Amino acid sequence: MDAILLKKYHGLGNDYLILDPNKNPLAPNTRNIELLCRRNFGVGADGILYGPIGGREPFTLRIYNPDGSLAEGSGNGVRIFAKYLMDEGYSSKGQLTLLTDGGQVLAECLAADCGQIRVNMGKPRFAGEEVPVAGMRDSEIINEPMVFHDRIYNTTCLFMGNPNCVIMMEEISKRKAVELGPYVEQAGYFPNRMNLQLLKVLDRDNLQIEIYERGAGYTLASGTGACAAAAAARRMGLVDGKVTVHMPGGNLLIEIMPEGNIFMTGPVEYVGEIRVAESFLA
Repeated sequence: MDAILLKKYHGLGNDYLILDPNKNPLAPNTRNIELLCRRNFGVGADGILYGPIGGREPFTLRIYNPDGSLAEGSGNGVRIFAKYLMDEGYSSKGQLTLLTDGGQVLAECLAADCGQIRVNMGKPRFAGEEVPVAGMRDSEIINEPMVFHDRIYNTTCLFMGNPNCVIMMEEISKRKAVELGPYVEQAGYFPNRMNLQLLKVLDRDNLQIEIYERGAGYTLASGTGACAAAAAARRMGLVDGKVTVHMPGGNLLIEIMPEGNIFMTGPVEYVGEIRVAESFLA
């Protein structure tokens, strides 16, 4: 096997390695994903973006968590992947259709270097069957009590390209997200595991969240998490249609359209090219 060539990008500190099957012989599996994503013993990343599979639009993308599991979607991931496609010459038109396991999304570059990207993330789905939530498949889960780690939390669950659990609190922190996150991720309510956002409403135009992602743990930013938190707050009547979501890694602008589609706008930065030795993955 030849050396593996990776490109690294980040969106607000949420970093991904891009493994392009058109330029590499390596197919992702649990072992090599874990090796590459390890911070101290590998390259280090919050996940792997594998694509474009087929090389034509709609550009098919697979998103892997650091533990090797598949993620249906990632807001930061699709922004990063859109910039990569433009950087590598797969497209030059500035508007891209991407196909993930969570569905199709549309990305638009707002700057010449594609450093700011606006994505149509689709409509949030609150039905328990679609999230999914065991035992609540016939209802929507909006501010419903659930028990995690022997405590009751009012919880809103939705599918936003991946499953999300939003818990509103008066004060949020990394410590709280790290403590509660594993219990939410692995809770029996959620057969596909769960992403957690702790939500604090600052005012009708601003939200603050802390994030714990399934298969990844605590993260500095999440595009789908920001969309999910904004959708949950909007559904509860706490914000208006345009809101800035503040995260430890930075901010995203989330717009909720009258017909229900959610648009996310935020930055992407190219970090560099990494050549991984054949012996590292042997």
